[in-house]
Amino acid sequence: MMKTMMLGKTGLTVPVIAVGCMRIGGMEQKERAAYLAACLENGLNFFDHADIYGKGTCEQLFSEAQKEIGAKREDMILQSKCGIRPGRYDFSKEHILSSVDGILKRLHTDYLDVLLLHRPDALAEPEEVAEAFEMLSQSGKVRHFGVSNHRPYQIELLQKYVKQPLCVNQMQFSLPFSTMVAAGMEANMLTQGAVDRDGGILDYCRLHDITMQAWSPFQYGFFEGVFVGNTEKYPELNKELDALAEQYSVTPTAIAAAWVLRHPAKIQLIAGTTNQERLKEIIQGSEITLSREEWYRLYLAAGHILP
Repeated sequence: MMKTMMLGKTGLTVPVIAVGCMRIGGMEQKERAAYLAACLENGLNFFDHADIYGKGTCEQLFSEAQKEIGAKREDMILQSKCGIRPGRYDFSKEHILSSVDGILKRLHTDYLDVLLLHRPDALAEPEEVAEAFEMLSQSGKVRHFGVSNHRPYQIELLQKYVKQPLCVNQMQFSLPFSTMVAAGMEANMLTQGAVDRDGGILDYCRLHDITMQAWSPFQYGFFEGVFVGNTEKYPELNKELDALAEQYSVTPTAIAAAWVLRHPAKIQLIAGTTNQERLKEIIQGSEITLSREEWYRLYLAAGHILP
């Protein structure tokens, strides 16, 4: 039985694992349909899109797969993101509204469950964002709103004008890529981990009941590669992952997923794999609750320190 959680203040009950759809454009249609069916059979009914994934084709291909397997819209939770354009970011009212119309058309649906603003726009006018969100809410095109890759004061500024609660912030987070944890752990230290790169976003989201979603939970760097099985770059981490995988009779991928899900912030993990077997491994990770000792062993093995 897939574990579930509450998504921010929305009242939505969602699986702790969301399905990231960025890579589904590289699948054959039959493979894509089988993958979607497998997700739903395993209780993974939360799908994360963005209007830039495949330049919009991923949303279109998803809707075709949905139609092929006969999946009902009401049985799925659909989230998409907007705001990134070639060479710039755009939170203008006009672009947000037109983006949502395009997303709905490609997904063949009348509404989005969640809309996220993809990356902070330096020229954002929060009053315009508020107007767009209100129109989308009143028309029923979007039910809930959030952001992605935002710092606390960027969220505060938006929320000052936006009537609807911002329920989600999607950030990169994994065992090696966990500076949002390290900055708090190494507070007031002259260490690399003490550098505050996000303004304390993890604690901020917990204080304001905003669900943190973890993208690239198995990657290191900015799309530099997967750390699981990379014994050359992460020998100690993989040694610990292998040991715990043997102990729990699962794979190292499952343990890496369990590490993210163990954090009390109740982070929702975005699984971007298109491999059904890998997806099953991640699901197994959601069934494991690591002990404090095990969680810290992995944290240290990933290259972090305890002051």
